[in-house]
Amino acid sequence: MYSILKILPCLIFVWSISIAQALKVEITQGLVRPDPIAITYFYNADSSLKILGEDIAKLVGEDLENSGLFELVNRMAFIQTEESLASQAPRFADWRLIKARFLVCGKIESAGGTQITVDFRLYDVITGQQMEGISLTSDRLKWRKIAHMVADAIYSRVTNEGGFFNTQVVYVETIGARGKNVKKRLMRMDQDGANIEPLTDGKNLVLMPRYSPDGKTIAYLGYVQNSAQVHIMDLNSKKETTMIDLSKVLRGFSEMTFAPRFSNDSKTLVMSLVKNGRSAIYRFDLQTRTLTPLTSHHSIDTSPCFSPDGQQIVFTSDRDREGGEQIYIMDRNGGNVRRISFGQGKYSQPVWSPRGDLIAFTKQQQGKFYIGLMSPQGTDERLIAQGYLVEAPDWAPNGRYLIFTREDNSRGPGRIMMIDLTGRNQRTIKTGRDSSDCTWSPLLK
Repeated sequence: MYSILKILPCLIFVWSISIAQALKVEITQGLVRPDPIAITYFYNADSSLKILGEDIAKLVGEDLENSGLFELVNRMAFIQTEESLASQAPRFADWRLIKARFLVCGKIESAGGTQITVDFRLYDVITGQQMEGISLTSDRLKWRKIAHMVADAIYSRVTNEGGFFNTQVVYVETIGARGKNVKKRLMRMDQDGANIEPLTDGKNLVLMPRYSPDGKTIAYLGYVQNSAQVHIMDLNSKKETTMIDLSKVLRGFSEMTFAPRFSNDSKTLVMSLVKNGRSAIYRFDLQTRTLTPLTSHHSIDTSPCFSPDGQQIVFTSDRDREGGEQIYIMDRNGGNVRRISFGQGKYSQPVWSPRGDLIAFTKQQQGKFYIGLMSPQGTDERLIAQGYLVEAPDWAPNGRYLIFTREDNSRGPGRIMMIDLTGRNQRTIKTGRDSSDCTWSPLLK
């Protein structure tokens, strides 16, 4: 379903902009018809800048097309050139003739040294009004970041919700054949699979990375000399800090824990720890290093995740002994526990949407795995992906898209997939090697 919910006034941006209308779209399921958008190359007569302007425009188009909400108009159909648009107003009749709904045009210029400036404008072709105009300056080596920021601005202006293109993904890369001297290391990349770089060297086993909401750090589980440790890594310096060494700090606990996740203020972790064969959920204060139990070890409670406001925690538990693991929600202090899933199969790995309106989860039923969604009240459950193994969903910062791990068979490599809320727009993010346990950053500055 594709519905227009609101007509909102245009905001005031860098340049004086004509008042236009922004579309707020709600996508749940069914067929989404993308809007045709024409994106001209960002113009400069200088040959080197001209090529760079073409590359930036192409990447902007790829980003928007990958969202599933935009369809690129073939440049071969363009009547007005980017050179003409650099000095004249758009001839909207020409763009209506080729059925463009939106038009993006602009120019690229040298800002001195290695700096470049990209000026772009977004037009509503039907009304003939300018919707957006922004100037961005950066080092030319960061041209991909500029392109992602342009795409975010366009996406946000048209849909009236936050973008997600200027983001990164951290994941676990498996090196070597499974079970034979296998190594796992943390990797980071842009959301489109570019600029892949290692964060750890593979000497120690690493699992379950999770971004902090402020985007500055990640928490993950590492094994050093068979000792399970919860680590925090500063992503700017790549410096690691051991927050909890389970073998030394927690007597009576086994060396097993499950993915630590941050609170909304990035000051607290919530995780599950195993004792006497059963796991319970604990809250860990990163400043005082105080560990507080939230559930008991009478059942298996796992996969906790804070709500966006930090006041509730969603988790899975087998406490009812009916149908295996189900999804529960409790207050931040561990009280007011209530079950929200009642479907067939086993539920795991619930993750609260940044917008607070949905909870994503992994489901196993009749030998198949699914990625599903439901409301925090447990209503409107629907499954958007399935396969031999699909698991570990994580949200884009705008709450419109998810990433997850897919394996097609027992011998095949893991792949990172991106999918929208309809389940129809799904694509592989290329990483080059066996990849899993992915986590999506907030929108970067």
